Amino acid sequence: MILLTEGASLNYLFDLNWQLIADASLMIVAVFVLFLVMSALLFNPARNLLNSRRDKIRGELETAAAELEEAKALKEEYETKLKDIDKEAESILSEARKKALKNENMIVAQAKEEAARILDRAKVEADLEKQKLSDDVKKEIIAVASVMAGKIVAASIDTTVQDKLIDDTLKEMGDKTWLK
Repeated sequence: MILLTEGASLNYLFDLNWQLIADASLMIVAVFVLFLVMSALLFNPARNLLNSRRDKIRGELETAAAELEEAKALKEEYETKLKDIDKEAESILSEARKKALKNENMIVAQAKEEAARILDRAKVEADLEKQKLSDDVKKEIIAVASVMAGKIVAASIDTTVQDKLIDDTLKEMGDKTWLK
């Protein structure tokens, strides 16, 4: 609605005119174009930066969660190994005790065998000494018997009597006399 008043000027409702509408439209288009340019130049890089940062943080959180799970698994594994180490140490000690006992028994058996060999050798040596002593005594007796025989011969006894005396003396003394 246009109202005409006296003087030739036209008054518009709310002072709206075509120029004002055109300027306002042009300003709206300019602001929209400015928004699009700013969006392309500033908002999109900022948005991309925020998105990349969000993705990076999400990736780090996922990595941290995965590493936490892996750490928990390693912790459980090491705790299991620690429990097994106690068992393994006990088994190693048990095995070492068994080996030590086995070596002890082997050493004792070897010592007994060596002692038995030494005793056997001592018995053999004692028997040999006894035999040697017996032989020495027999030689001594023979020497004494020879001296006696010489004296008897000197006393004029015949050889048959002398042989009989020597044989009787040896039989009388015998092997049993030497063993005592």
